[in-house]
Amino acid sequence: MAKLVSRTYGDALFELALEEQKLDAMSEEVKTVCAALEENEDLTRLMNHPKIVKEDKIKLMEDIFAGKISGELVGLMRMIVEKGHYNEMPKVFSYFIERVKEYRNIGTAYVTSAMELTDAQKAAVEKRLLETTKYVQFEMHYSVDADLIGGMVIRIGDRVADSSIRSRLYSLTRELSKIQLKVGECAP
Repeated sequence: MAKLVSRTYGDALFELALEEQKLDAMSEEVKTVCAALEENEDLTRLMNHPKIVKEDKIKLMEDIFAGKISGELVGLMRMIVEKGHYNEMPKVFSYFIERVKEYRNIGTAYVTSAMELTDAQKAAVEKRLLETTKYVQFEMHYSVDADLIGGMVIRIGDRVADSSIRSRLYSLTRELSKIQLKVGECAP
């Protein structure tokens, strides 16, 4: 259900922004609203409080955001609250941002390596990804996991490229476990 809500509202916002040629402006507004929602836990508590009626919640959202962001975005937020999906709002906005990135051929890559990569290594990884994918730009996220032993794991969307030594050792272990030696078959 949550995925359906985020897709429905996120797609509607994306189509509206595209149609009105406000993709950049809407993206910035959505990022600003996301940051505001993330930073303000009191607002989330108020919006989720069962004794506060929807009309008051809608008024609160309008009081906070009207005049600071576009009327279209305030309208979408009003609709989300009216339908009782306030908790899904961050997912809606996250989905919208991902749609914008996909539209612009901007990929998001998560690179995990066994040790910290140098700036030159990071540049080489990004260059290689640009050469081998459809993307024209990447948002790169790097992390270190010493358990990989060596190599790296790169995740872009639902695709994973795993060249870690840990993965290779695991594969080798599986292959070796398939080999069954029969007792007495060894040469004298």
